[in-house]
Parts: sequence; C-alpha cells; structure tokens
Amino acid sequence: MNKIGGLFLIPFILILVFSCNSDRVFEDYKGMETQSWHIADTVAFDLPQSDEALSSLIGIKYNVDYQFRNLYVKYFLSDSLGNKFESQLLNVSLFDSKEGRPTGAGFGSSYTRFDTLPLQSNNRFSKIEFVQYMRVEELKGIEAIGFKQVEKESNN
Repeated sequence: MNKIGGLFLIPFILILVFSCNSDRVFEDYKGMETQSWHIADTVAFDLPQSDEALSSLIGIKYNVDYQFRNLYVKYFLSDSLGNKFESQLLNVSLFDSKEGRPTGAGFGSSYTRFDTLPLQSNNRFSKIEFVQYMRVEELKGIEAIGFKQVEKESNN
C-alpha cells in the first residue's frame, strides 16, 4: 500500500473504532436546512419500545454563528396515543461563560454538545419533541438536533 492510501485508511479506521457504541439503543438527528432553528419548528423523534433501563440525551450540533452562550430548549413526551404527559425546560450551555469556547466536541467551526435529559417517566413514551425557547424568531448556527438513548450502567 502506498503512503497516500495509508493516510486515508488510518482516519477511517479510527472513526469506525470510536463511533461504535454497543450500549446505544437509539440515535437519530434532524438537520436544519438553513442551519437555523425557527421558533415555530418542532423537532420530533418516534421511538421504538424498550423494556430496558435507558438514559436519554439531547444532542445539539451547532457552529460559531450561534450568538448566545446557552440554549433554552423544551421537551415534550407523548405516549403511543399521542397524549403528552411530561415536559420540561432545559438550559444547555453551548459556550463557556468565561472564555467563550464551545463546550461541545468538534473541529473547525462545528461542534456537538450532548446533555442528559432528566426524564421522570423512563421508557414509557413513544415520542419526544423539542422546541427552542430563546424568544428569537430564528436561531442561527443550529445545524441539527438529535436524540440518543443508551443502556443505563448497572451498579452490580
């Protein structure tokens, strides 16, 4: 194999190794076409049913065009009949308040920040919806919103 081929192969292998997560049950992202989140847009995920104990996380993909230090986002949980039974407002820090550095992982001008959702109802929901609560018509710099569920670690 020549040196150039090896240089392309190494990053590909590293991405494969680090992206494999055996405890992940569900993960999906909804991209924002204009890289901004309009106040009227709802981001929704339909979820598979699971009897396992799961931790739920919100994933926010953003870039340096985002003008605020944090993001207020509200989630709504619904059952299989569409009945909403839980909601909560979250404050997710996207930039360090002292130094102004992004709190998420990333490179270049794009970052992803995960935050654990404090769900009261564990796995008894089939849909989760997110809306932005920043009181701004258009939040520039938001590239995508994601939702991830992973198996909870057992304390055995």
